[in-house]
Amino acid sequence: MLSSAIVAGGLVGLAVSFRNLPDVRVLRGYTPSETTHIYDIKGKLLASIHGEANREVVPLDKISPQLKRAVIAIEDSYFYAHNGVNVGAVARASVANFSTGRTVEGGSTVTMQLVKNLFLSPKRAFSRKIAESVLALRIEQIFKKDQILELYLNQVYWGHNNYGVQTAAQSYFGKSAANLDLAEASMMAGLIQSPEALSPFVDLKSAKKRQREVLHRMAELGWITPQEEEAARKQSLKLGKITSFQKSDMPYVSNAVVQELTKKFGRDAVLKGGMRIQTTIDSKLQRLAEDTARNWIGRLNNMGVYADQMAIVSVDPRTHFVKAMVGGVDSSKSEYNRATQALRQPGSAFKPFVYYAALASGKYAADSTVYDSPVGYPDGYEMYYPQNYDRTFGGAMPLRRALEMSRNVPAVKLGQEIGLNKVVEIARSIGVKSPIDPVISLPLGSVDLTPMEMAGAYATFASNGWYSETTLIAQVSDSSGNVLLDNTPKPRLVLDPWAAASLNDVLQGVVSRGTGTAAQIGRPTAGKTGTTSSERDIWFVGYVPQLATAVWVGNDNYTQLGQGATGGGFVAPIWREFMSQALQDVPVEKFRPASDFDRP
Repeated sequence: MLSSAIVAGGLVGLAVSFRNLPDVRVLRGYTPSETTHIYDIKGKLLASIHGEANREVVPLDKISPQLKRAVIAIEDSYFYAHNGVNVGAVARASVANFSTGRTVEGGSTVTMQLVKNLFLSPKRAFSRKIAESVLALRIEQIFKKDQILELYLNQVYWGHNNYGVQTAAQSYFGKSAANLDLAEASMMAGLIQSPEALSPFVDLKSAKKRQREVLHRMAELGWITPQEEEAARKQSLKLGKITSFQKSDMPYVSNAVVQELTKKFGRDAVLKGGMRIQTTIDSKLQRLAEDTARNWIGRLNNMGVYADQMAIVSVDPRTHFVKAMVGGVDSSKSEYNRATQALRQPGSAFKPFVYYAALASGKYAADSTVYDSPVGYPDGYEMYYPQNYDRTFGGAMPLRRALEMSRNVPAVKLGQEIGLNKVVEIARSIGVKSPIDPVISLPLGSVDLTPMEMAGAYATFASNGWYSETTLIAQVSDSSGNVLLDNTPKPRLVLDPWAAASLNDVLQGVVSRGTGTAAQIGRPTAGKTGTTSSERDIWFVGYVPQLATAVWVGNDNYTQLGQGATGGGFVAPIWREFMSQALQDVPVEKFRPASDFDRP
């Protein structure tokens, strides 16, 4: 005890020479970097993301007692007896190193190792060893032993980018650190000396040899019986798998989530902040959407529609939660997300924005007369003459019929009468953020929008004008359960309910007897086809009261899909197949009629 006090006093004296050493009191508020986890709406893990350190912090009482004993036995068996520096171990190490002329023994305590990991460079030097000792003494004055051990076990490197005991246990044995048995704990404790070289994934024979050394030391100390030592040595171990830097189960979803949260919290907070992100995604619907896109792209090519990509987005109109989002046919070939990043022309799928504006103006009802007749408008130095897809005119017809058959001329006329700025204002009110120019041809979809924007907007029609921000994220909390972001829906009425209900009625006619008959699913369904004049983009966007889905088909290089490629002919069947399966267990609901609301 006297010699320990003398050495300790000498070390404290040396501290005068280390005025620039870090203040160990910062550890009171220290938060190590942690892995962020992304889940679906039901709590299924979709992805784990992190920077260099894959770590999940756990309290000491959530770590197996066997592991705590095994680590202390092999790394610092006098941990609970010394004051940060084990003088005897340092002396033995000095003699061994001097006799061999190189560093063969460290003599570091757990506290000194913690200091090295947190504060100092790994460079071997006498001055660094003194600094370790000084800081270890300081830490032991401030923190209790169990606090130090908890910090250490959550900080130490265990190999394969696993930092801390919890991720290491999950990786090596597929279980929580709390559930490690003696055989598993002794093998893990042995890895600290040289994590990569001794990894059972790399060299099982060396890992077993080191495990035996740990068990022998535990038996020497009387912490386990010889019988327990023998049983643990003979126990067959079931190894897990390397978990760091694993790919997401649903890359389009996880990448979009990371991008959204990075804008809000910053990249470091997302990669190192230990966030628990609950997405709005329903894994069952997501898999269904992915399968639909993968299966149909080949079928379309066999049918003469030469497309290489597809996007599918499903939104719950009651919450505006995104239930499924597919940004492409194969994420392993391209993670570019066409659902959220690709701006494509919606063609006639944009017409409902214009027809809603007409209905909301109070001048029109579903059966009001519109005129499908030749007309021209000045457009710069030229005249613009809108044409229908079939190059004919139908004369006077009900507004309902004009939209059911997707006549272009009435849509352009309505846009001019109601005012294109009003149409833009309506689009903004229901979540469209992409640039929109109020050009004459806007009612025909001469604007670039994303499938996500289209699905969210149609979801607002489906809810009779109630809107919440369309989102992929339900809630974000930190690893301690503190809520960082809560996206509980806050619906507000942004559309006139009578006009929205009237539009729903008209769009049901599109499916029952118009251009979208291929989308019929045996229940009340509203929707609209979309085909650009150059046949580069084809769409079907449709909904029932509980789910709105947008499907887009096209080529990344904007080439033509094929003569006669239309949304009604080729995309509506895709929508029908997806929705028929997605709604199998969902009760049939009718849309509320316009008669339930007051007309503007």
